[in-house]
Amino acid sequence: MPERAQSYAEAGVSLERAESLVSRIKSLVASTHTKGVVSDIGGFGGLFRPDLNEYKNPMLVASTDGVGTKLRLAFAFDHHATVGVDLVAMSVNDVLVQGAHPLFFLDYFATGKLDVDVAEAVIAGVAAGCKEANCALLGGESAEMPDMYPDGEYDLAGFCVGMVDDSNIVDGTTIRVGDAVIGLASTGLHSNGYSLVRKVFEQSGASQSDIFPGEKASFDEVLMRPTAIYVRPILNLLRDFEIKGMAHITGGGFYENIPRVLPRGVQVRLGFGSWDIPPVFTWLKETGDIPWQEMLNIFNCGVGYVCIVDKDSQSDVLDRLEALGQKAYLLGTVEKRADDDSPQVVVDNMPL
Repeated sequence: MPERAQSYAEAGVSLERAESLVSRIKSLVASTHTKGVVSDIGGFGGLFRPDLNEYKNPMLVASTDGVGTKLRLAFAFDHHATVGVDLVAMSVNDVLVQGAHPLFFLDYFATGKLDVDVAEAVIAGVAAGCKEANCALLGGESAEMPDMYPDGEYDLAGFCVGMVDDSNIVDGTTIRVGDAVIGLASTGLHSNGYSLVRKVFEQSGASQSDIFPGEKASFDEVLMRPTAIYVRPILNLLRDFEIKGMAHITGGGFYENIPRVLPRGVQVRLGFGSWDIPPVFTWLKETGDIPWQEMLNIFNCGVGYVCIVDKDSQSDVLDRLEALGQKAYLLGTVEKRADDDSPQVVVDNMPL
């Protein structure tokens, strides 16, 4: 070990581990590069040259997010391969809501003692998510900070920048009474509500290797399934259809996310049972004794993304999504809202 690194190593920071990680992830990062990437990994900042030929008045859209306490299950299960996908999904789906094409992504990985194998697994997931979203992993930061995190733990943050033409921004302002509400299926829990998920899992007495009720997979596989990335099907729709409003169903579920895109004078009326509810949500409800109304206010309950379209195009949109291999459902319709005190999301036929 060079003398210049000796004191740092004695303080708990290994430059050798950091250099090893950079060496091991170079090919992963390069595999995500799109034609706009100018710089290589290792610079102080990432350089990206956007193709502006398709835009008359380009607007940048940026988002940042993390994975939340889902990481605590990743530590407990020693399951690190999917949280990187979660990290990408949470930000790219958010910029997508406004009609933006994700351009590039940055990640931040912080830990007390760098485990190169674990960090590589996480960043491999980030790279996989970026490729699914067709956005470049432009750069990032891996920070080793002794005494900041317990052994075996880390934290993640992600940052995405996308672009959309000003005239094509999707903001919900054209939503009208009679429009159709379409939901795109989730892959499971995604990355929300895990403080409650962990509590219910602990109370259940199940182990990570037990087969999950109603599934052919184990508890750790079901609880760690990565968040769906909706970039490809939604960008495909936006090429041929007018999507009036979109919502990424994250923390706050149906009741808090859908109203973010609705004009004040309307509400959506959804039919409980109009979409498939994966077994993980039924298990959570029954094991945790949680009413469905609360479930819909915490989790996506099987719908990870919502589009609002003109009633006349609802069948064509659903057919297109089916052709793309994306399961989707007609959830309900847009109605007139009685007054400003009325709820903007109403779910009919909801059991207790």
